[in-house]
Amino acid sequence: MEGFIDTLNGLIWSNRLVYLCLGAGAYFTIVTLFLQIRCIPDMVKQIAQGEKSESGISSFQSLMISLAGRVGVGNIAGVATAIAFGGPGAVFWMWLVALLGSATSFVECTLAQIYKEKDRDTGEYRGGPAFYIEKAAAHTAARPFALVYAVIFAISMILATSYFLPGIQANGVAAAVENAWTVPTWISGVAMVVLLGIIVIGGVKRIALFASLVVPVMAIVYIIAAIVILAVNAGQIPEVFGLIFRSAFDQEAMFSGMLGAAILWGVKRGIYSNEAGQGTGPQSAAAAEVSHPAKQGFVQAFAVYVDTLFVCSATAFIIISTDMYKVFDGQSEDGPVRYAGSLPDGVEVGPGFVQEGLNTLAPGIGPSFVAIAIMFFAFTTVLAYYYLAEVNFTYLNRWVNNETARRVIIWVLRVLILISVYIGATSTPGAAWALGDIGVGATAWLNILAILVIQGPALKCLWDYRRQKKAGLDPQFDPEALGIKGADFWVKRKADMVAAGTWTELPAAAVKTEKTV
Repeated sequence: MEGFIDTLNGLIWSNRLVYLCLGAGAYFTIVTLFLQIRCIPDMVKQIAQGEKSESGISSFQSLMISLAGRVGVGNIAGVATAIAFGGPGAVFWMWLVALLGSATSFVECTLAQIYKEKDRDTGEYRGGPAFYIEKAAAHTAARPFALVYAVIFAISMILATSYFLPGIQANGVAAAVENAWTVPTWISGVAMVVLLGIIVIGGVKRIALFASLVVPVMAIVYIIAAIVILAVNAGQIPEVFGLIFRSAFDQEAMFSGMLGAAILWGVKRGIYSNEAGQGTGPQSAAAAEVSHPAKQGFVQAFAVYVDTLFVCSATAFIIISTDMYKVFDGQSEDGPVRYAGSLPDGVEVGPGFVQEGLNTLAPGIGPSFVAIAIMFFAFTTVLAYYYLAEVNFTYLNRWVNNETARRVIIWVLRVLILISVYIGATSTPGAAWALGDIGVGATAWLNILAILVIQGPALKCLWDYRRQKKAGLDPQFDPEALGIKGADFWVKRKADMVAAGTWTELPAAAVKTEKTV
């Protein structure tokens, strides 16, 4: 079984996926005119805007659910793994994936807002790749193929978020807690199952509330710890950056010949961490209450920066500035050690690198601090995974006409993800990461190919937003004026506002009627 998993992982994570991720990010960067740099002020502004309603959550809460999914074990153990198997240069490629991926995230999350709908059972907003893949092609000859493709994506996302990915988070928590306080992994597994069960019963609103309270605090505290480490090792900062850049381009003698490994592991762990293009961010983006899809696209584009440029960089700086890491040849711990650093013997690849790095600042505190950070990071990530699985179950449930049957299916999902968490907590790290990589890679393949084909509405949305902003307006979305079909929620929203007398017709200069897409 392990051999099959490794083979499948190798097929999915071939160089082609690396080229696809980087190429798509570069393409969307160009066609949006470097949106991820030009529009940073808009990104920050939109985080505080947006409204809550009975159907939707605020932009900030949507961002927190998204960050709950992005900021997890990958930000600690994942970065350590990238450095161990790709060298310090892998960090640069993680940064590049984040920069390019921000544009990709804007496109996929804007599409999710354009084609969102209301859940017929709960009244909550639902959306994501399965929804936009189907709806964007609903009026074309490609509709049958798009429908099958959307169903395949939904099934893949359910498998990834309910079986493949939770195990990594649970395993990271159990390992860190055992290392810090010698608590058996099965006890950590039971504790996570109980707490997770209490929260997921409350649905998206309770998940959003929990994430909005926990995610900002845990991320800020972790980044502050990294800043303190850098302050103590201030003299190392130029060398840390120099080592990262030299290694990234095969100019560091110690890590000569590792360029391919640096790119592969930087991209792999970068995508796992920031999720740009993976198709996970769009689900939480669709849940937000906004007046224009581009607004939430900006918010989610900024989430990539928070995850990789802030939190992942914090981990990398802690590890490299304290010299608490090893680098292996052969992209495996079974390979020869190329660089042993100052790491004590017996420390495995993963959270232990960060724990030992923090120990240089406050001996004895490192393991406990990292264990607590991972507990919060991983727990909120599993909550986000549950939400993603539920959204895609909701998509498939449209073919289940009995309401009771639909609710039973959701409850079965809740039980399955709780079982997955317990199994992950008590399994080996290698198996958990291999399954997680399969889940991430499969959904990335499906989603990136899809958004490259159906990007048109998202780009129209971006230029419509810019035109309205230049006219001094608070952008309102009218898909019919842009020739966008399938955006039924927004058509009804406009009709309701017109009937209520709250819709303001836009000046002709702010509207550019487009050909139907």
